[in-house]
Amino acid sequence: MTDDAKEERRQRHAQLMRWASRASVVVALGLIGLKIWAWLSSGSVSLLGSLIDSSMDVLASLFTLMAVNRSLTPADKNHRFGHGKIEAIASLLQVVVIGLSAIYLLSESVMRLFNPVEVQAIELGIWIMLLTIGVTLCLVLFQRYVAKETGSLAIEADSLHYKSDLLMNAGVIVALLLTGYLGWGLADPVLGIFIALYIAYGAWEIFQSSLDMLMDRELDTETRLDIVREVMKHPECRGVHDLRTRQSGLNTFIQFHLVLDPDMTLARAHDISDEVEAMVMKAFPDSDVLIHSDPEGLEEDHLFAEPLEKKI
Repeated sequence: MTDDAKEERRQRHAQLMRWASRASVVVALGLIGLKIWAWLSSGSVSLLGSLIDSSMDVLASLFTLMAVNRSLTPADKNHRFGHGKIEAIASLLQVVVIGLSAIYLLSESVMRLFNPVEVQAIELGIWIMLLTIGVTLCLVLFQRYVAKETGSLAIEADSLHYKSDLLMNAGVIVALLLTGYLGWGLADPVLGIFIALYIAYGAWEIFQSSLDMLMDRELDTETRLDIVREVMKHPECRGVHDLRTRQSGLNTFIQFHLVLDPDMTLARAHDISDEVEAMVMKAFPDSDVLIHSDPEGLEEDHLFAEPLEKKI
C-alpha cells in the first residue's frame, strides 16, 4: 500500500469515526426527550431505567466524541506514538457513568418491589419504546460497521452500550405488557433489577477492553501468528523472535527481531528489513513496524520463534 493510499484510508476511517460519534450524541438527545414524555405519563420504573440509561448515553457519547477528535490528532514531538490511548481513557469514563446508572436503577427497582406504583399510559409507553428500538437499531448497525472498519475502541464501547439499550427497551415493553394487561405488578421492578445487572455486566466488558489498551496488552495469539507467517514469507528470512505488539487507538505497533544470514552486507540486511516491513504493513495497513536485524546463530534466536512455529 502506497503512502498516499494509506493516508486516504486513514482519512476515510477518521471521517467514519467522527460521523459515528456525532450520530451517537444526536440519537441520545432525541431518545431522552421521548423517554421523559413516556416516563412522566406512565410512572414505570423500568422505563425510568431506560431514561436514566439514555441520559448516561449523552455523557458517554460526549466522552466518545471528544476522545475520537483527540485520538485522530497526528503524532507530535511530545507524543511520538500518537494520541490513540485517549479512546481507552474515554471508555473508562463511560464505565464510571454506566456503573453509576446501574447502581441507581438497582436501588430504585428494589424500592419498587416493596412499594409498588401503578403504571399508567401503557400504550403510549409501548409505542415510544418501539420507536426507540428502531432508532437505536439503526445507530448500532452503523456503529458496528464503523468499529469493524476502523478498529476504534471508543466507537466499539459506545456501540456495546447501545446494544444493551436494545435489550433493555425490549424488556421495558415486556414489563409494560405484563403490568398493564396481565396485572403482574412485580414485573416492572423485577425487570428493572435485571436491566441494572445487565448494564453492570456491559460496563465490566468495556472496562476490560480499555484496561488492555492502557496496559499495552499483546494482540491475540492468532494475529501474532499471522505476523510471523507474513515475515517468514520472505525467502531470505531465517527466523523471527522477540515479537512485541500493542494497540493504541487506530494504530497497531509491531516490533520484532529479524534473523538473517550473518555473511550478508549491512546494505542488503537493510533492504530486506525494508521489504519485510512493507509486507507486514500491507497485511496490517494501520501498523507501525519496527525491525531489528540479527545474524543467524545467536542463542536468542530460539527464545520466541520455536514456540510459535510449533503452533503454526
